[in-house]
Parts: sequence; C-alpha cells; structure tokens
Amino acid sequence: MSGAGAPTLAVDGTGLRVVVVAASWHERVMDGLLEGARRALRESGAQWTEVRVPGSFELPVAAARAAAGGADAVVALGVVIRGGTPHFDYVCSAATTGLTDVSVRTGVPVGFGVLTCDDEAQALDRAGLEGSSEDKGAEAAEAAVGTVVALRGLPAVSGAPA
Repeated sequence: MSGAGAPTLAVDGTGLRVVVVAASWHERVMDGLLEGARRALRESGAQWTEVRVPGSFELPVAAARAAAGGADAVVALGVVIRGGTPHFDYVCSAATTGLTDVSVRTGVPVGFGVLTCDDEAQALDRAGLEGSSEDKGAEAAEAAVGTVVALRGLPAVSGAPA
C-alpha cells in the first residue's frame, strides 16, 4: 500500500479486539511502527493489546496464538534489514509465509507491517517517524481493521474459517 494509488482507509473498528505483535530488533524503527499502529487503531475505535517478540521470525507464532485466542485482527510489525548473508532472505520468507498462513488458516486478518529493507535509511523512511515518507505501522493497522469490516459482508463458506 505504498506510493501512488494507496487507498485512504477510514473504517469504524469500534468493538474490535486487535492484537499488535511487534518484533524488538531496530528499536527506533519499531518505535515509529508501533506509534503509527496505535494512532490508527485509536482513530478506528478498536481496542488493542500489544505483544513483543524477539524478532520478525517469531511474529507468525505470536499471530497464531492471538488469532486462536479470539482476536478479531492481528497487526504484525517488524523490520529486517539486508546484511551480507542469506539470513535476510530466510527471515523475510518465513515471516511472510507464516503470517499469510495464519491469516488464511484462521480467517483472522493479519495486517502486514514487516519492513524488508536494503538498509536502515529505507526502514527509517517507512517507519512513520518525523521526516518519514511513509507510515507502515498505521497502514498495517488500517488494513487489518479494514479487512475485518470487509469480511463482515461476505457469506460464511462451509468448512472455511469464520
């Protein structure tokens, strides 16, 4: 949801229970992502709790627990910055695949706020900090709440997650 053509989402999340799962690496970037998510959730009227995990690799298991525990939506926040080894590729793939699996398997929307950046400057530019060009924490929260609202209008399918 970045750049030209990004939607403006303003949805009523009153009564929704959202869990924000956030990695701990890259504290300054994470502070910005979390503040953006908090602001968007506050503006939507949703209630939320926050859970911190060590890194982005751990986000899917926390999201799965939140979904199983009755969350209406999950917002997953993290940042992975490319280094000199394939570790970046493995963590990005695991986080993306894991979070997608949680959402599809449980039917609970997961807002994807995991930054996958080549360097720290890219991460800071997307973190919603003063001077940042984007606010991916807010976008992830808006997407999660907006998806819950959108799904309300769809009929339940037999055998599919509710």
